[in-house]
Amino acid sequence: MARFICELKGHTDDVNCCSFSDTYVATCSLDKTIRVYSLKDFKELSFSPLKGHTYAVHWCCFAPDKPVLASCSTDGKTILWSMHNGQMLAVLEQPSGSPVRVCRYSSNSNYLATGGADGSIVLWNVQQMKFYRSATVKDGSIVACAFSPHGNLLITGSSCGDLTAWDDSLKCLYNEKGHDLGVTCCDFSSQTLTERGTEYYQMASCGQDNEIRVWLISFSDALGFEMRCQLTLGEHSSPVLSCAFSNDGQILVSGSVDKSVIIYTVKTGIILHILTHHTRYVTTCALAPKHPLLATGSMDKTATIWKLGHSDDIPDFPDENRIHMHVETWSEEKVATWLSQEGLNEVEHIFKANNIDGKELLHLTKESLLRDLKIESLGLRNKLVRRIEDLKGGAKAELPNIPNEFLCPITWELMTDPVIASDGYSYERKATPNRTLKMALNHWLERQKPSDSNQMTPHR
Repeated sequence: MARFICELKGHTDDVNCCSFSDTYVATCSLDKTIRVYSLKDFKELSFSPLKGHTYAVHWCCFAPDKPVLASCSTDGKTILWSMHNGQMLAVLEQPSGSPVRVCRYSSNSNYLATGGADGSIVLWNVQQMKFYRSATVKDGSIVACAFSPHGNLLITGSSCGDLTAWDDSLKCLYNEKGHDLGVTCCDFSSQTLTERGTEYYQMASCGQDNEIRVWLISFSDALGFEMRCQLTLGEHSSPVLSCAFSNDGQILVSGSVDKSVIIYTVKTGIILHILTHHTRYVTTCALAPKHPLLATGSMDKTATIWKLGHSDDIPDFPDENRIHMHVETWSEEKVATWLSQEGLNEVEHIFKANNIDGKELLHLTKESLLRDLKIESLGLRNKLVRRIEDLKGGAKAELPNIPNEFLCPITWELMTDPVIASDGYSYERKATPNRTLKMALNHWLERQKPSDSNQMTPHR
């Protein structure tokens, strides 16, 4: 379902937000900068990073139909940037001077909403680059907002947990508790549903209560406003910091303090994939509008790009971090190359000495890395295991519509001759070499090599 493409490592502090346009992906950070990369090869643009904010940048978003990027910051400013040359087009200051936590464009790019830490929501006329209207929520900071697909409705989420609905004149239509302890993010699907002749928007929200909720919302002059929870997803073990719909409305992704990203089907809430690449809180996730791409960002200072599904409408990217995912066929040399590309050169000689090839790589665990490979650093072992899990995820992604229980956990191929191992799990028979015995033999052979004085090492 998800295949690792590359890791973007330009920021020097937490990544707070990722955003896609048709041709670019942007990231912003506590380091006060915004970085912009091409979707062709994920190389940073010549005018990146964008520097103009004096404090942390909390959010960035592209205008849907213009080559313009908006960013907002603790400095109380929202800056509009040209994607032709990286120049500032406008600086919009929150009327109260409050830190700005979130900014979102309407679907036609006519309006930009900015949410402040003081609870203010401001609409800006984008064409005229000036203030249009403002309102204030009754409690808390505005930390999330999103426009409906038609642009006639704006939802805001507060740090107190309220979800508030506004019309395009910022008249309050609805205000209720959405999440205990606070809302963290919200997003509309671009696709609508029709039930009994009534058109409904789908909106997702997430919060400090570890939950994601999918809402059905209708709004018309004839029927007024209605909002009801359709689905609650509680698979994360910690607060959920971000959620986003795919452009076709079929997939929902979320990122959490538990360091994971979960990919769901919207219709049923079934988990399609869990990504555990990041080493700290996952603060943001975004899906590209016209490509099967997912971006995730984290407090580990990195953003990661993933390819979703099995679409062939975009090329395999030539980025040097890109690794082919037939891991089980890798030679020992290929494993060594992968270690080098992942920045794990310090263990390369250990893997070579123990003849670790692709199949054995997929079978390594935190315990076997310590016991058999003598890698004592817990942090290094954790990093290795996370990278190996990413590889397993990529291998699994190439096998659509096959139940997990039919896939060998080592090769992620359909099993034809399954056997039950001593750990209680089933594996493909040919994929279960006696790895422990092989390593023990290698260690014994190593001890038999003549020393500098041509003496054999005593066997014990």
